[in-house]
Parts: sequence; C-alpha cells; structure tokens
Amino acid sequence: MTVTVIGIDGGPLPDGAEEALHSARLVVGSRRHLEAHVPEGTRTLELGPFDPAMNALSSLAAGELGVVFASGDPGFFGVLRTLRERGVRCSVLPATSSVQQLMARVGRSWDDVTVVAAYEGDLSRAANVCRARPAVVVLTSPGAGPAQLGTALRGWRRSLTVGEQLGGTHERLSTVSPEEAAERAWQEPNVVLCMSDPDAVPRRGWFAGGEPVPPDGWALDESEFSHRDGTITKAEIRAVAVAKLAPRPGVLVWDVGAGSGSVAIECARLGAATIAVESDESQSVRMVTNAAGHGADVRIEEGTAPKALRELPKPDAVFVGGGESEVTTACAYAGASRIVVALTTLDRVAVTREILGGAGYRVEGVQLSANRITEPPESRLEAAEPVVLISGVRVGERDGQ
Repeated sequence: MTVTVIGIDGGPLPDGAEEALHSARLVVGSRRHLEAHVPEGTRTLELGPFDPAMNALSSLAAGELGVVFASGDPGFFGVLRTLRERGVRCSVLPATSSVQQLMARVGRSWDDVTVVAAYEGDLSRAANVCRARPAVVVLTSPGAGPAQLGTALRGWRRSLTVGEQLGGTHERLSTVSPEEAAERAWQEPNVVLCMSDPDAVPRRGWFAGGEPVPPDGWALDESEFSHRDGTITKAEIRAVAVAKLAPRPGVLVWDVGAGSGSVAIECARLGAATIAVESDESQSVRMVTNAAGHGADVRIEEGTAPKALRELPKPDAVFVGGGESEVTTACAYAGASRIVVALTTLDRVAVTREILGGAGYRVEGVQLSANRITEPPESRLEAAEPVVLISGVRVGERDGQ
C-alpha cells in the first residue's frame, strides 16, 4: 500500500496530484473535495471518524495507491501526523496553508506570529495565548471558533480578523472586536488572526513565532520596577514563587494584591496570560508603567478582592500577596491547579495551610530570607525581611499542569 496526501487550498491542485488521482485505488476526503476533484469511477470514502478510513486504506493490496485529501498543508496541524502514528509512510503534495492564506489576505508578515490549534471543547489554552501575545493565529474547530474565542477575550484589547472559507467561492474576511465576534455566526472552515495592535509593524526577529522566553532572564532586580517605598516582592522570593506558579504559554495567572505587578509581569514575560488585581489606584498606575517598560501585556483589574475576582476567567495559577483569609479562600476555590500565598507574619501560616488543604491542594511551605552582599568597600551581608511562601498543587494534577 502506498498513500499520497494531497493538500487543497482552493486553487489548482499541486503538481503530481492529477497523476496520483488517476492511479488511485481509493480516495479519502471531505465530500466537497471528493466531488470537486475525483475522476468518475474511482472508489471514494467520505472522511468522518478516521478509523473507517484507516481500515479502508489498510485493506489496499501491496502496490495499490490510496489518496487522502487534506486542507492546506497536511504536515501543519494536519492529517499527516495521524497517518504516521498508524505506521503509514506517505508522500505529500502540499498546498498553501490556511495560515499563509490569511496572512497574505491581511498583507502582514507572520514570522513573529504564534500559531495555536483550538480543539473542540478545549479553547482555554488558545485563548490564553491570545491574551498573552500580540499576534496569534488560531486554527479553529467546531465549538471552538471565532464566537467562542471572542467570548473568552472580552476584557482584553484585541482585534480578530476572521477568514471564512479561504480559497472557496464564499470566502469572506472580517475584522471585528471580541464582543462583535461573540455575537456573530461564522462559516466553517475558518481561521482567526488575533492582534493587540493591527497597525503595528513587527520588528525583525530570528525565532519563528517570537522568542519563547525573555532574553534577559527572570527574577529581575527590584530596580527594574517602579514601586512604593520598597513594597515589592523581592527578586529571590519572586524566583521561587514563579517556579511554583509554573507560568508558560497557554495558562492564565492571577496576581491578587499585585502592588507594583512584579509577579504578574514576570509570568507574562514567560508566556502566560496574566491578570493583576489591585485596589490601590496609584499602584495600578505603577503597574501600567512597569508592564509597558517590560513589554508585558498584563490585564489590570482595579478593585478589592475577593469581590474583584468574581467575573474573571478561571485561572490556572494564582499568586496571593498578603494572605487575608477571605481573599485566600476565594482564590483557593477559583479552580486553579497551582496557588502560592506570600506571608510576612507567622500567625497566618496555619490558617493558610488549612484553607488550601481544605480546597483540595497538596500543601507545602518554605520560609525564605536572602542576605545580600553590599557594595564595596564595606562588603557585608544585609538581611532582607523573611517571607513565608505557602504553595499548593491540586491533588490529582500532574506537576506540569
């Protein structure tokens, strides 16, 4: 058995496709692709669940050719992976991917654009990347399309450019706000470009999709942030807290009682979507300055927790500064896989452990105090105020979740 995978993009078939189709014993694909391209008399199978198609291809005799139609480039989030998982060696005749088509219609370079797939029933990771990064293409699926993405992005300053049936007779390109996207019905198939600034020209890069981690590291010195009278999570404490929060692309982190926003900004620089909650207006202003200075897209919610938390999207990780019982309890039951609470007094340790344990977390604690070496000529150790970090990982979750 030999299988040739042919990509289709609405234009002429790739070179070699006609020859493969005329030699094929079986052609598998969507109804519209089969009706448009298969020679009369050729055996066909409409592609739905993949197992029947795989069984039919496997039944071909040695030397017989099977053809599989796929949209765009079969090797880019396409059917090629599934075939290789089943042990099928394929020859591939690719077409232009939907990402290439969309970016060409928009007229924008896309080497800086992150591409994510939104699978049916699992939009959260794709939405979090859109919340975190300035330019993202989302490969949609039924139940995880432009309307659902628009709903998830309410509260973020984003524009969505939706390409419907690209390359088809009913192709349409629309640029809308998240709120408008949520209220519209969209033709399938479609693909979405989410941007924070549609008019921005990206700087020349070297790493496709944008650099995955900040080039100057993390756990930045306090001098890298504007803060009030030293009220900031110190770099050494922040390093451990961020390690426990495990920020990365696809997750959402809350920083509750954010102050200068140093924890939220560190998490954003590592690819996470972040929401910083702060009741002090002057601190919120500082956060805007700090986030802009580090190129971090942090959503700032000005209000007092726990009330300010009620309408926020579900987090994957939460950092709590201060440890007030009511706030800690609200954060513990927000549904996050990870939580870190920073305490400066020992009398809050027992109650915080009890709250997190009662909410289903496996709880750990550590007291941290860094002694920094002062500048010459009088080099000595200068003690910083000790901090207790109480952290929890949801029972039953893997540490990488």
